[in-house]
Amino acid sequence: MNRLLVTIATLFLVGTISGHEIHMFDTLEVEGRGTPLVGEAVSASEGFVGQIDLEARPLLRTGEILETIPGLVVTQHSGSGKANQYFLRGFNLDHGTDFSTSIDGMPVNMVTHGHGQGYTDISFIIPELVANMNYLKGSYYAGVGNFSSAGSVAISTVDRLDSGLARITLGEDSYFRALVADSQQVGGGTFCSLSSETPTMAIGTWMRIWTS
Repeated sequence: MNRLLVTIATLFLVGTISGHEIHMFDTLEVEGRGTPLVGEAVSASEGFVGQIDLEARPLLRTGEILETIPGLVVTQHSGSGKANQYFLRGFNLDHGTDFSTSIDGMPVNMVTHGHGQGYTDISFIIPELVANMNYLKGSYYAGVGNFSSAGSVAISTVDRLDSGLARITLGEDSYFRALVADSQQVGGGTFCSLSSETPTMAIGTWMRIWTS
């Protein structure tokens, strides 16, 4: 009896499904970045972050581009007038004391500062102009040098833009950000000029703040 009921229910479901129209969904294209590091990465504690990874993340502060590094937390315990505070794998790095940061080969960590050695303020970076970031975590890389006892990151900016950028961002507390960037080819070589302007305004805790 039970077998008969199951058979009847199955036939009913098949008839019900076949009686409905088949809806075809639009094609969904997923873009990603594949960078094989087999044979290049010395350990699993190093990696590569591209611009496509940054575009997928909402950013409240410029320093948050470093949060694309697994295990790195970027926070701010006061206003945006000073460097972020960093945590890597649960360890407090203060304002970058133990995390070496460079941009296009230029060291960012300040040797001496009132907030401590290795003070790292990357608020001057324009996230849209970052090409990629190579990160190393741990104290295993002697070639990195000073301030790298917890890790390091080498940030590279774009050499040229495929097309110009013009963006305006509005937010809470009268937040306003404008960006205009473009690159021009000069002569027959690959030398190009890049100009950008990012005035940012927000009403902070104490006053109205402008940065550029």
